Amino acid sequence: MKRRVLAYLVAAITWVAIGLMPSPALAVQPDEVLKDPALEMRARELSKELRCLVCRNESIDESNADLARDLRILLRERLVAGDSDKEAIAFIVDRYGEYVLLRPTVNGSNWLLWAAGPLMLILAGGVGYRYLRGRARTPKPDEDALNAVEQERLRQILEE
Repeated sequence: MKRRVLAYLVAAITWVAIGLMPSPALAVQPDEVLKDPALEMRARELSKELRCLVCRNESIDESNADLARDLRILLRERLVAGDSDKEAIAFIVDRYGEYVLLRPTVNGSNWLLWAAGPLMLILAGGVGYRYLRGRARTPKPDEDALNAVEQERLRQILEE
């Protein structure tokens, strides 16, 4: 009986905790939603690709920040004005910089940033390989051999 009550209590707490979790859909306010469902769907898809400049690693679709709201409204205005998806994104990138993209492009000056991770991994692997190969090639000191002074001292200790 106690186990059943405990199980119901855990289930109820879990259900309440899941219900209290923030939902990304709640970030878009009702006054932002476009009347045309096709345009709204395009706006939602595009807003998932744009970074909130306040929250940094959240899309503007998920963020409740005022700047994210302004970006969502700006994006919807561009779509209503007749911009294509690329034109709307390009307008926002021109205005706020490439940092606003959650997935930056691999061109121009940032190709080195994309290549830095794999290059550093290859470099570290090469350095580690050379270090281990160098250690394997060094001659091991002859630990068993004693010099003449040590042999004489050992002989004296053994005679005592």
